[in-house]
Amino acid sequence: MNILLYLGTVLIWGTTWLAIAFQVGTVQVEVSAFYRFALAALAQIIFMLALRKLTWVPIKQHKWFVLQGWCLFCLNFIFFYNAAKYLPSGLIAVVFSLASIFNMINAFIFQQKPPSLRSLIGSCLGVLGVCALFWEDIQLGNGTSFGLVGLLLSIAGTYCFSLGNLVSQHQQKAGRNVLVSNSYALIYGSITLGLWCLFQGYSFDIENSYKYLGALFYLAIPGTVIGFAMYLKLVGQIGAEKAAYSTVLFPIVALSLSTVFEEYIWTETAVLGVVLALGGNLIVFSKWFPKHKIKRPT
Repeated sequence: MNILLYLGTVLIWGTTWLAIAFQVGTVQVEVSAFYRFALAALAQIIFMLALRKLTWVPIKQHKWFVLQGWCLFCLNFIFFYNAAKYLPSGLIAVVFSLASIFNMINAFIFQQKPPSLRSLIGSCLGVLGVCALFWEDIQLGNGTSFGLVGLLLSIAGTYCFSLGNLVSQHQQKAGRNVLVSNSYALIYGSITLGLWCLFQGYSFDIENSYKYLGALFYLAIPGTVIGFAMYLKLVGQIGAEKAAYSTVLFPIVALSLSTVFEEYIWTETAVLGVVLALGGNLIVFSKWFPKHKIKRPT
């Protein structure tokens, strides 16, 4: 069962990046994100109601659901969808795999948890890998470079996701059910996206094509509802640290699809960058290195 959950999570979330790329076109990207999470929220609520798992939570606690919705189902995907205008989906997945680095940074900032030596080594390799991937754009030293803009947007989206992890962790420590929290977060995230699109005056016309509608359904149901359910089930079965290994495999799936469907061209520096970035993640999650903490100055 665990291996099926693991493979399912990797395959579903590894392929969502290409589906996001399929939605970049005539429809404003924020509108596409709104439709995705509105549909996911509706499906999630129906699912939870059918199982009689959707419980009411006092209003005073909803601020955490709002914050989780903004970080996991709103702001981060505004950045990711816009990044897809400039970068192949596989490269965005590589940047996203470095969420472990932001988790380490945020844990130090907000929870005063010093990073381990292993985490620092892995983080340095990860940063070097991303630099190698975007070396040509970095050499230009020009903020208008498409690749660099896409990189910055991807980094912003990954950081928002990391903040969402902290909020979710707080919710679980407070005794709130993960699926219940995600249900409310999806509602608030999709409402915020809808209001943002209205405020910007975006058209809500939808692209009537099999490619767009198929990607929308895939992102909403398998990518959001089923993907999160499988991942959270896996966390419960084998623990968060082992389940996190799946994030190392997402980019492999995404880059393979980019090569086939987006004609992504591999260069020597790109290969080196991917190896360093994924290697850095492996070190962060592995037990091959010492766990000595870096002491804070007194």
